[in-house]
Amino acid sequence: MTTAKSGFKMLPYRRQGEIDYASLEFNPDRRDGPPDHMDQLNEIDEIMGLFRARFTGFGVRPDVFLNRETFICYDPNNLNVRVSPDIYLAFGVDARAITPRRLYLPWEVGKPPDFALEVASESTGAEDVNRKPAIYAAIGIPEYWRFDPSGGAYHGAPLSGGLLVDGAYRAVELTTEPDGILKGYSPVLEISLAWDEGWPRIYDPATGTYLEGWREVWHARQAAETRALTAEAEVALLREQLGQLQSES
Repeated sequence: MTTAKSGFKMLPYRRQGEIDYASLEFNPDRRDGPPDHMDQLNEIDEIMGLFRARFTGFGVRPDVFLNRETFICYDPNNLNVRVSPDIYLAFGVDARAITPRRLYLPWEVGKPPDFALEVASESTGAEDVNRKPAIYAAIGIPEYWRFDPSGGAYHGAPLSGGLLVDGAYRAVELTTEPDGILKGYSPVLEISLAWDEGWPRIYDPATGTYLEGWREVWHARQAAETRALTAEAEVALLREQLGQLQSES
């Protein structure tokens, strides 16, 4: 499984002093989810897995920042003015500099995120539809998508996407395939997001296939990393034992 959106020139991260975390009215390391927040987790986990496989190579791309449920601050004078997408993504940024700040600060990063997505729940659906678009447009996020596992009970549609044009989101055209899968093309991501009987999928128009198997790739990578760490530990132990033998001789 290959990654996409390569060749970005990474923007320099322009750190502007220390963050006064004590003055924040929220915990930057934890989003207080709604009572039904757990209802969204399976779909969010699936989308994150697909995006990691597609866009970050499971974390090895330093120029792509993919995150979930952390805060984007959009007033440089008041970091308590914030919003927390279920998932957001930025290309051509210094991901390693963003992470320790614990907040996404567009004026330091050099740009807003390129993409934001909300997964519907009963308690958040109305806000995703009525409040979030204006906020994301003001921040300057080029694409905003909504995914409703219920089929539209909370968002009014199973899947919807918007492209930022003249300060507002213009609806992305969606198509329904003969098998009932609903999908729409994302120019920013260069893939199609799909709703398949309540489950999120990603379709690659370049190959004409849906992206599958990210879990297998992830588990194989984890196993390889474990083997490498075990080998390093064994080498270190052998060196220690050899050093002891040499000191005794």
